[in-house]
Amino acid sequence: MMGLMPSEETRTTTPPTVRSSAAHDAGKPGGASARAWTMRLLVLGIVLSALNLRPAITSLGALLEEVRDGLGMSGSVAGLLTSVPPLCFAVFGVMAPRLARRFGAGAVVCAGMAAIATGLLIRPYAGGTAGFLAGSALALMGIAVSNVLMPVIVKHWFPDRVGSMTGLYSMALALGTALAAAVTVPLTDTLGGSWQTGLALWAGLAVAAVLPWLPFVRGRVTPPGAGERAAETASRGPSPTEHARVEAPRLRMARSRTAWALAVFFGLQATAAYITMGWMAQIFRDAGVPAGTAGLLLAVTMVMGVPLAFVIPRLATRLPHQGPIVLALGVCGLAGYAGLYLAPAAGAWAWAVLLGIANCAFPLALTMVGMRARTGPGVAQLSAFAQSTGYLISIPGPLLVGVLYQHSGGWGLPIALMSALMIPQMAVGFLAGRDRTVEDEATR
Repeated sequence: MMGLMPSEETRTTTPPTVRSSAAHDAGKPGGASARAWTMRLLVLGIVLSALNLRPAITSLGALLEEVRDGLGMSGSVAGLLTSVPPLCFAVFGVMAPRLARRFGAGAVVCAGMAAIATGLLIRPYAGGTAGFLAGSALALMGIAVSNVLMPVIVKHWFPDRVGSMTGLYSMALALGTALAAAVTVPLTDTLGGSWQTGLALWAGLAVAAVLPWLPFVRGRVTPPGAGERAAETASRGPSPTEHARVEAPRLRMARSRTAWALAVFFGLQATAAYITMGWMAQIFRDAGVPAGTAGLLLAVTMVMGVPLAFVIPRLATRLPHQGPIVLALGVCGLAGYAGLYLAPAAGAWAWAVLLGIANCAFPLALTMVGMRARTGPGVAQLSAFAQSTGYLISIPGPLLVGVLYQHSGGWGLPIALMSALMIPQMAVGFLAGRDRTVEDEATR
């Protein structure tokens, strides 16, 4: 599954230290086995972390009506609640590269998983809308930094497997998203019907994700001087935390048309995704679909990303231009929105599948982040810029849907908005898919 793909080998730059480390470790007693154990642990950490990057959102989407009733939220306030994820991703995601340089990527992701667990545990019981928002923000802060650092860790540790590893963690992310959407309502009913319990139980999955990162936190040492660090890195290869502490060349991303195209594409696909995760179950429920079935329909939309999130990144790395994939996903999205407008209940399963395919613009965007920069530091800066800017762009969408829904009394205007936003998403995604790198554009 993770074998070397020729196209990926030509599109990534493998740091000499990674290759020399493998040779150096292979010559030491137990060195190769220790490195293999480290790599397996790292893959486990990436997968478990990815599983936790969306349940905080889709579990809430499945129980949004119960949460609104329990906290006394209006439709506009609920729209604000569905806009909190991209706001937190934008605000906290931009901090991730700096935190990783200071503390190490492994330590930051570990702390992020702990923040997710804490936030998910306390938000249902914090009391009132303000407390619920504060707990959600804590969990989303952990998700934000992990969102940004996943492509960085993949680029550093798997430079010849960017497509495969991006597909693996995108697949795990989609699985966690779908799982939360599918089982939150049944588990809530099984555990007594309390929405607080149904939301809090997802903290356990985040606790499990903390564990694989603990050895990297314990192994972190005070960074030596530049010369000592270079000598040490050359002799044994960098760890996930040490990778993040290498000083990155400063790139002015605002000068790069490719970076801007990727950021806007990221923002528009995030808008569609968070509208879907926050509101699609409610659309089906308002059309007469039972709550449990509406949760399953949302799960179908999310689970489409499990196989496609692995296939699309691998396909994208084999193509010189990812624009055709962007257009195909956009057409599926437009068809799904048309179905939601014309026959939301009658064709519900078909619309869920089509929107699930359209939502696979997310793993495609992550793959393009890894492909549009030549170096690890370049990926870190591009990832922070594209995700933070993109999530800022996506903030008004879910909120506007809530306002339109409340004031129009139906879903016609919100669905028209979703359809209209798909057109510029396809346009900028096509531009972002061109075969070029930000290092050539974002000069000092």
